[in-house]
Amino acid sequence: MTKHLFLKITLLLVTTLLLAACSKPSREFFFIMRVLDTQVELTLHDVDKATAAKAKATVQEDLNTMRFMWHPWKAGPLGRTNELLATGAEFSANPSVLPLIKKARVLSASSDNLYNPAIGKLLDLWGFHTDEQQPKGPPPSAEAIARLVRQNPQISDIVEEGVRMKSLNPAVKLDFDSLSKGVSFDREMAYLQSIGIKNARIKGRHDVKVLGRYQGKPWQIGIPHPRKRGEFAMVNLNDGESLFTASDNERYYKYNGKRYHPILDPRTGYPADKTALVAVIHPEAATADAATTALFVAGPDEWVKIAKQMNLPMVMLIDYRGIIHLTPAMAERIKWQQDVGKVVISEPI
Repeated sequence: MTKHLFLKITLLLVTTLLLAACSKPSREFFFIMRVLDTQVELTLHDVDKATAAKAKATVQEDLNTMRFMWHPWKAGPLGRTNELLATGAEFSANPSVLPLIKKARVLSASSDNLYNPAIGKLLDLWGFHTDEQQPKGPPPSAEAIARLVRQNPQISDIVEEGVRMKSLNPAVKLDFDSLSKGVSFDREMAYLQSIGIKNARIKGRHDVKVLGRYQGKPWQIGIPHPRKRGEFAMVNLNDGESLFTASDNERYYKYNGKRYHPILDPRTGYPADKTALVAVIHPEAATADAATTALFVAGPDEWVKIAKQMNLPMVMLIDYRGIIHLTPAMAERIKWQQDVGKVVISEPI
């Protein structure tokens, strides 16, 4: 073969490969799914149509199943578990609920019980176990609140022996709304990985978990301000990371000019009132989910202590005065989109 012919063949081969690469479509799919009483978005990047359709169908079915199993006030496995816990008698744990109890036990202990999924009766009392997006007041009586607080329900009141369990405290009523979304997001991202999907985002309101990258870059996620319109900050999420938030303006009612929301301080029985928003970035969505509640309750005076105990290096907390508190690692991720006023950087976590 002559040198000239060899060069022509090589050039033709390279051109063919380049054309094939350029002609390959960047395949992105975006789905909005209704999951019982909430909405979830699923974004898949660099997948074929058949895989995307399979993933969407499976994720939606899984999320609906998990929401049914762990719904805090509607009939289902968690509802039945709460009925049995109230009797004080021993019973066989429902296999769909037991993993959440075990996970919640660890997260509750590491947060000094500021994340407390056993206060379902307090949430009942405040009127937050309802399908209404904006519940109505008035707040419950101080006596009724104090009565439940004295009973001090905790996840540690549940005693397990194998698959058998019982509650030592009749005031225990489980509500996993500050954990179940994180657990379900972790499970669904593991499923997407198992079928070969490398780049994806699952999002419910302001809570997100991602896989891989988006068009070769980290996924960029916005954080809405609790008092102003629009997103006041953006963060980049890397492969496998989650961003979860807790805010006092997502679900609340006002009575006599005061805002009442469902993030209750288990020590007082009242809505935590020193925090407006918490955002946590963590590889495990379940931990991020529960941690936002714990840190919200901890407030500006105690959040660093709780963040250390829960091993949370990336945290943002906006307090009731509008002051923004950041861990150093979170400060490195934040890109401000609005004027934010005073920012305080904590010691490293």
